[in-house]
Amino acid sequence: MPSALPSGEPAPHDGSLPAAALAELGDGPISLYLHVPFCATRCGYCDFNTYTAAELGSASGSSRDAYLAAAHAEIELAARVLGRRGVDTVFVGGGTPTLLTAAELVGLLSAVRDRFDLAPQAEVTTECNPESVDLPYLAALAEGGFNRISFGMQSARPHVLRVLERRHTPGRVPDVVRWARAAGFGSVSLDLIYGTPGESLDDWRASLEAALACEPDHVSAYALIVEDGTRLAAQIRRGEVPAPVDDDQADFYEAAEAVLTSSGLDWYELSNWSRPGHACRHNLAYWRGAPWWGLGPGAHSHVGGVRWWNVKHPRSYSTALEQGRSPAAAREVLTAEDRRVERVLLESRLAEGLALDVLTPSEQGRVAGLVAHGLVHVDEQRMELTLKGRLLADAVVRDLLD
Repeated sequence: MPSALPSGEPAPHDGSLPAAALAELGDGPISLYLHVPFCATRCGYCDFNTYTAAELGSASGSSRDAYLAAAHAEIELAARVLGRRGVDTVFVGGGTPTLLTAAELVGLLSAVRDRFDLAPQAEVTTECNPESVDLPYLAALAEGGFNRISFGMQSARPHVLRVLERRHTPGRVPDVVRWARAAGFGSVSLDLIYGTPGESLDDWRASLEAALACEPDHVSAYALIVEDGTRLAAQIRRGEVPAPVDDDQADFYEAAEAVLTSSGLDWYELSNWSRPGHACRHNLAYWRGAPWWGLGPGAHSHVGGVRWWNVKHPRSYSTALEQGRSPAAAREVLTAEDRRVERVLLESRLAEGLALDVLTPSEQGRVAGLVAHGLVHVDEQRMELTLKGRLLADAVVRDLLD
């Protein structure tokens, strides 16, 4: 089931932000994330804030129509709070956004365009499960303004897909990538997962090669995390499948780095590789601390040092907006030190590295030790992770911070 929301202070019912947060934002642009909470089935490893039709039932406020009305209302709320301003990136995630019709997704983007100034070269992405689309659907999205698509491939091995409880077959992925190209998408990404119980290193290499055979512009490769409360966690607890092994996951990561970079995709964030000009600008906005508003059930936002998160259930989300209230469940106002630590956590993940002047004097004093252990290198006053450091990124940050 979906994980719990964090705790925080009450959020204003009108969605208003402190004057200091708006002043920091100024006239600058923002990114928008839109969460679509629906899935046809729940994959065994997933604890995202998603719901199947069976889980939602027929209760009022849980329907697709209710969700769409609420999402349009939250777009209007965001415009009232932020004013009409530029939007550089839009990312529709889930869930399975493409369970909505193409017209419904394009309608949401049109609402953004009506309330904000969508930049002429804005990056507009949707996530997509391979089994949920065809060429006419993708063509309608591209014609409506979507220019980037991310397909959930996960693996090319049928037995791995079965453990993950993914519904598509490996042969579907080349088809949907070809259709996306024909439809006019300028950037195509494939998502992969490694470390699934029963997956060998040869299986993983085969998935990487199959992904590259589709000639994607971008590949994301994520280590499987077994989350409490998922069916996969229960299977592991009962001994039905083995738990992922950290050392194996390091081997999988090194294989991804070798195979992807040899094919012209360069890493730009720990789990992401792209061809030149195809890094995901929306996700870079997160990692660089840029402002974004998250729309939809359970979506998180950050503007000017204020972070808030929406209620999780689609029914609660719809009810709040029907009643003219912000759907925010709670918020927190970050201190200057909170924000500095987040910069270290996030920017150190990037290939471009972290500026040393973000660190305190004592933290700067620890950098030489990290260099000596081959975990980072320093270039023009920026600290950048080595491949060894990328495998131990969380430990590097723990050792670095005061």
